[in-house]
Amino acid sequence: MIKKRLEECLDQCFSRGVERGLWSETARESYAVEVPKHEGQGDYATNMAMVIAGQEKKATGKKVNPRQVAKQLVELLADHGELFAEIAVAGPGFINFFMKPAVWQAVLPVVCAANESFGLAAEKNNKRVLVEFVSANPTGPLSIGHGRQAVLGDTVSRLLEAAGYEVEREYYYNDAGRQMRVLGESTRARYLELLDLPAEFPEDGYQGEYIYDIARELIAEKGDSLRDVVEVTPFKEQAERAIFKDINATLERLGIHFDRYYNEHSLYEEGHIDDVVAGLRAKGLVYEKDKAVWFKTTEFGQNQDRVIIKSSGEPTYRLPDIAYHREKFKRGYDWMVDIFGADHIATVPDVLAGIRALGYDDSRVTVILHQFVTLMRDGKQVKMSTRKANFITVDELLDEVGPDVMRFFFLMRKADSQLEFDLNLATEQSRDNPVFYVQYGHARLASIIRKADEQGLRAGKISDADLGLLVEPEEENILKAIAAYPALVQQAAHDLEPHRIVFYLQELAGLFHSYYNKHRFISEDRELTMARLWLGQGLRIVLGNGLRLLGMTAPDKM
Repeated sequence: MIKKRLEECLDQCFSRGVERGLWSETARESYAVEVPKHEGQGDYATNMAMVIAGQEKKATGKKVNPRQVAKQLVELLADHGELFAEIAVAGPGFINFFMKPAVWQAVLPVVCAANESFGLAAEKNNKRVLVEFVSANPTGPLSIGHGRQAVLGDTVSRLLEAAGYEVEREYYYNDAGRQMRVLGESTRARYLELLDLPAEFPEDGYQGEYIYDIARELIAEKGDSLRDVVEVTPFKEQAERAIFKDINATLERLGIHFDRYYNEHSLYEEGHIDDVVAGLRAKGLVYEKDKAVWFKTTEFGQNQDRVIIKSSGEPTYRLPDIAYHREKFKRGYDWMVDIFGADHIATVPDVLAGIRALGYDDSRVTVILHQFVTLMRDGKQVKMSTRKANFITVDELLDEVGPDVMRFFFLMRKADSQLEFDLNLATEQSRDNPVFYVQYGHARLASIIRKADEQGLRAGKISDADLGLLVEPEEENILKAIAAYPALVQQAAHDLEPHRIVFYLQELAGLFHSYYNKHRFISEDRELTMARLWLGQGLRIVLGNGLRLLGMTAPDKM
């Protein structure tokens, strides 16, 4: 919010400079305002003078001194003395801004007035975004890899909503094909086994205990009436229903919902697969070789062409993915975000090439590939589940650490970074556990404010408080961090990087706990107490808003 105000001041100064003939329009909106990386370089810095000088040289061919331009800008900024304690020209022409304490103190009334809406976009941007994530076929419980993807997709969706986008969440799956046939065969084998009848379990069948559970349900409903049924369909359908029910229950535990489930099979039924092949063929981009159909991906920068229909007549997974994405475009989304596991890395360029080949703008598709999760306990990798499957399930992890810890830990690293999930740390109730550290900060602040309200110490409005008393360096650092939150949300949404919110909350909680250990919120100085209590209220609001943005709870007691 302060950064935006500074940017508006610089834009005004730029326009005044144009009016006075100091420079032309060429550099408008090309400059940046950033927070300097090193102490002593101000609260913000801009490269505006250097950008203007560079653009003027390009336009006129004459050399322009950026430090001279910087001095001119400083003169133009003299009308905004209420903002700046100091403006300094540094290096080759950077301008460093040191804001007045009152600028930071003025943040608190804004935060407290906005309350839970602080950090949310003031208005919608009228852009529709489709976020596709999880998209696991109903062949078994969700693994922790799916869990990371689920949390990542849901939090990206929350971020985009906070930034003003209209967001739809979609789950894409296939209930046909070889995987599902093997699932049906596995269920039939367990069904017969439980009836003490001869059964041949498929060589690559699904081994988990959950297959026995599905078979038991089938016996409870149908008895032995399916004992002589060779067709796999009733067994497959029973398994699909049970597994999807299980998947939805797991997602519900994480607070995740979808607006739409899209079945890959419908792409075949509605003729979209054939239509895509016909479209590529009409453009001369497919050919037959070795009885297979090939897509000329080499014409789109790939090192080799790709098979889209095997010699058996069965499409490869690239073809329905291209058809599915074409249907996304037809539904009119401005932006499509796909969240996949790292094992999709080879497929993505082919699908984007297919979209481009069909005449669509593939820049409107952003793909996030997340790395895998390794569970650790006592310094050793936890390798497999005891009951549900031959992998750790999301439900098992939820049973051990709960949804808040699971969500936070899954977001603690960038999506493309490997994630080691330390179960010992996750279950610890100490400052070493980052989830506890942040949530305890919110609970502690709520307790302070509750106690103060019981004593009537925060009576009145924030306008009654003398916020000018908040002059300690730690108080200014907290106010600066609070002020940065709205811009951070916007940037994290734009870059699809929810881990930034996690980092921010840890930093903000650290500033609070450090301040709490050094200063008293409630003291004999009533005026100072009032000011600090409103500081605490602002902190509580932002910590709470950040936690809820991640899909977590913001406890008032712990």
